[in-house]
Amino acid sequence: VQIVESGGGLVQPGGSLRLSCAASGFTFSSAAMSWYRQAPGKEREFVARISSAGDSTNYADSVKGRFIISRDNAKNTVYLQMNSLKPENAAEYFCKKYPFGCWGQGTQVNVSS
Repeated sequence: VQIVESGGGLVQPGGSLRLSCAASGFTFSSAAMSWYRQAPGKEREFVARISSAGDSTNYADSVKGRFIISRDNAKNTVYLQMNSLKPENAAEYFCKKYPFGCWGQGTQVNVSS
């Protein structure tokens, strides 16, 4: 199993980023996928989940209405569109198969003016 996150970077408050997660080593189209994040000094927390077919999603209350999780099963990739970013959204973002799976290396998101 391999999970590779990308797309992080530095963005100003109110800006947007789209994270990508490329997965391999398992039947991606049969797996629910999720995004988590971990800020310095804090525990890793759930951000969003998407069903295997992409027809059901769940979000942490703190990101509802601003973040959108989606997937492309033909590309074995799951995305996290992050809009209206706030400084408190800065963290290392991770992707994994839901509920159990391997973690990738993460991608760093910084939100600062």
